[in-house]
Amino acid sequence: MLYAILAYHVEDEVLSWTPEEDAAVVAKVIEVQAPLRASGQFGPAARLDETRKARTLRGPGAGMVLDGPFAETKEQLLGFHLMECATEDEAIAAARKLRAVNPTAVYEIRPVKLYVPADGFGATSP
Repeated sequence: MLYAILAYHVEDEVLSWTPEEDAAVVAKVIEVQAPLRASGQFGPAARLDETRKARTLRGPGAGMVLDGPFAETKEQLLGFHLMECATEDEAIAAARKLRAVNPTAVYEIRPVKLYVPADGFGATSP
């Protein structure tokens, strides 16, 4: 089954990291991803940009574009990982590995109901 591991964090805390601290966390996360990717379990992952750059489309018809995500939560969704896991326990174990290198993050593990891959679409690097 395909699982999404959603990474939530207090954005102000992440933004307070020095470039060196940020790079160290990213390097550790990539280190955790490497064996999972090599095993074929690990799919796409993304780190989202700052929530202040988000736009929300809502309302009837064509909708209205509003600045910001308007999340009323302490933690914001800052990234996600897609993984193929045989069981929920396996997905939780992978999330624990990610949390071990980014312990102030909160990880939500959720089964994916529909995934439409787009091979080669929009690849970027950190």
